Amino acid sequence: MQKYISELSRLYLQPGTLSPAALEQHLLGQAAVPVSLASGDGRTRAIVIPFHKQADDGEADHWTLLCEVANALQAELGLPAPAVSISGADGYALWLSLAAPLPLAEVRQFLELLRTRRFPAMAPAPDAAVELPPCLHPRTGKWAAFIHPGLGASFAAEAGLDMAPPFAGQSALLEGVQCISDAQFRHALAILQPVKESTPAPAAPAGLLLADATLEDIVRHLHARHIEPTFRHLVRD
Repeated sequence: MQKYISELSRLYLQPGTLSPAALEQHLLGQAAVPVSLASGDGRTRAIVIPFHKQADDGEADHWTLLCEVANALQAELGLPAPAVSISGADGYALWLSLAAPLPLAEVRQFLELLRTRRFPAMAPAPDAAVELPPCLHPRTGKWAAFIHPGLGASFAAEAGLDMAPPFAGQSALLEGVQCISDAQFRHALAILQPVKESTPAPAAPAGLLLADATLEDIVRHLHARHIEPTFRHLVRD
């Protein structure tokens, strides 16, 4: 268990998030304790993106969507591969790790931009504590756990385990997960920003109202018509 807790601390947990005793009870299924991944000063090292099965979805639609988003995070945004978990009930989650804590406002902005681009039909994830795997789901009695992505489709109908997963296996799944550097996060955030359309230059008027025109306007207008203006200064007696 200690090796697994070390991996959780390397990737997602911040000092003081949960007491060692409470975390151990949670991981052993002795107490279901929702874990807040934000520190007291409103910063976090973890980005969790849930994918719950919707009532009108096909059996594996939420898994297909997770795969699309996971691929986009890597291929389009240049981020490391996230970890994947099952909820113990009806869904999955992607877990991204930040090398250094970031303000929650920036993480929420990232998630909203990603949602708008990749899964707009899905409601924004509420700001709440998460069920840190492995843990027992209070409603189903099934275990939430990190899984190998290659096995994800097999959990589409029921995203939970009957027995607690071994900590050695959970540790192995997290060992290869890399943290997102600040430069990588900024780069991804910039890519997700909507492209601002340039404002077209005002069209030139079809005609020239001499009453409102300056001398320069008149000269440009005549030149456009290939007319060379000639000006005479009239002196009145």
